[in-house]
Amino acid sequence: MLNLPSINVLWAFAGIFTLLVLSTLVVQILAFRNPETDHTELKQRVKSWWIIVILFTIALTLNRTIAIIFFAFLSFLALKEYFSLIPTRQDDRRVIFWAYLGLIIEYYWIYINWYVMFLIFIPVYMFLFLPMRMVMIGETEGFLKAVGTIHWGLMLTVYCFGHMAYLLMAPADVNPVAGGAGFLLYLLFLTQINDIAQYIWGKSLGRNKILPKVSPNKTWEGFLGGIATTTLMAVIIAPWLTPFKPLYALAIGILIAIAGFVGDVTISALKRDLGVKDSGSLIPGHGGILDRIDSLTYTAPLFFHFTAYFYFQSLLN
Repeated sequence: MLNLPSINVLWAFAGIFTLLVLSTLVVQILAFRNPETDHTELKQRVKSWWIIVILFTIALTLNRTIAIIFFAFLSFLALKEYFSLIPTRQDDRRVIFWAYLGLIIEYYWIYINWYVMFLIFIPVYMFLFLPMRMVMIGETEGFLKAVGTIHWGLMLTVYCFGHMAYLLMAPADVNPVAGGAGFLLYLLFLTQINDIAQYIWGKSLGRNKILPKVSPNKTWEGFLGGIATTTLMAVIIAPWLTPFKPLYALAIGILIAIAGFVGDVTISALKRDLGVKDSGSLIPGHGGILDRIDSLTYTAPLFFHFTAYFYFQSLLN
C-alpha cells in the first residue's frame, strides 16, 4: 500500500531528479567537448546517484516500514563492509554475530518507536555485552583492540546511521509541511550539498590545507565555503521541508556543515590507518557504503537530537 509523502516532499524529489537530469546533460556535454579526457569516473558517479535516488524514493514512497527496512539493510551493508576492512581475531567471529543481531534489535526499537531503548541499547547494553561475550570465549590477547573496534563499528554504522530512520517517526503535528520525511530529506540534502560545496570551493580557491596528514585535499577555503553555502541553503529550503525558523535553520546549517566535515575526515583517518583508498567498491564512482555515508555518521545523530530537543519533546517522555 502506497503511503505518499506530502506535496512538498514530492516537489523536493522532483527537484532532485531535475538536478540529476541536468548533471547527466553536463557530463554528456563535457564528454562531447573534451573527448580526449577520461570522464568514466564522473559518468559512474552520476549513474550511481540515479540508482541511489531512485531506490531511496521508492523506499520512502511505499510506506514507513519499507523505509526502515531499507535503512536497516544499508546499515547491514555498512557494518559488513566495516568488518571486512578491520583486522579481527579468529575468535571474534562469534562476537561479530552478536553485533549483527544488535543491528536487527536496534532497528526493531525504531520500528516500534521506543525512543529510550533506541537511545541506550547500543551505547549501554551492547557496550557491556560484547566484552562479556569476549571474556566468555577466554582469549585475552588483543582484547582491548578487538572490543573497541567492534563496538565502534556498531556505533558508527548502526547507531549513528539509524538516527536517519528514526526521523521518520517524528510526530505528524511537529512538521505539518512535510512530516518526518521532510526532516530526513532536509538532512540528506544539506549533508550532500555540504560535501559538494566543500569540494568545489576547495578546488576553486583552496590554498591552505586544514588536515594535510589525514585528508590532503581538504582546505580552509573549501571548509569555510562549504559552511557558507550549506548555511544559506539551510535557510532557503527550511520553509519547504521543516518548521524551522530562519535563526534555527541558520544554526542547523552551521552544525551540519561542521559535523559533515568531521565525519568525512574521520572515515578518511580510518582508511589511512588501514591503508586503503576506498572502503569498498559497491557503488561505482563513489567507492563503498562507508565512503558515501561518512558525513552522515556525524550529521544524522547531531541533527536528530538537536531537532528532537527543540521540536518533538514527546519522544523524550
